[in-house]
Amino acid sequence: MSIFTSGVFSNIMRYFINFLFSGFLLLSACAQSSIDQALDRYNDGSVPYITVTDMQNFQNKIILDAREWEEFNVSHLKNAIWVGYDNFNISELENKLPDKNAAIVVYCSIGVRSENIGEELLESGYSHTKNLYGGIFEWTNQGYPVYNTKGEKTKKVHAYGKLWGKFLTKAEKVY
Repeated sequence: MSIFTSGVFSNIMRYFINFLFSGFLLLSACAQSSIDQALDRYNDGSVPYITVTDMQNFQNKIILDAREWEEFNVSHLKNAIWVGYDNFNISELENKLPDKNAAIVVYCSIGVRSENIGEELLESGYSHTKNLYGGIFEWTNQGYPVYNTKGEKTKKVHAYGKLWGKFLTKAEKVY
């Protein structure tokens, strides 16, 4: 019995093809050289963006943090309410925020996860929901403050992962 007829060869080829495909995905993610390019690639614009600059003039806004608890605990925007991502529950949010006409800004690291949460908010009737373009990374890159759980300003920001952390240029990265 040869290696070609025993099925070993097909298993090796399957492993090799999976290895190549995984490498391709990793390279395509690494190829994103800016927040703009990453958002163009991963978002479809289903939730209107608000820029960091425009957010300064967006009055009476509710700020929702769509990152994971570990990220929020490192730092967050002032007065942000943590809603999470993996365990986001629209029913819980509706109990806390019954006014569906409220001005809401949702953010995450760069704006990908927050678009997904923003879609759920819009579908649930929160018609004034916006996605912070560039997320907390762009916020700190433009020099705006973030706060720790004690309410103190900090330079630390959870970088989510090394792949995405390259977009965080003006903060102390925490992994």
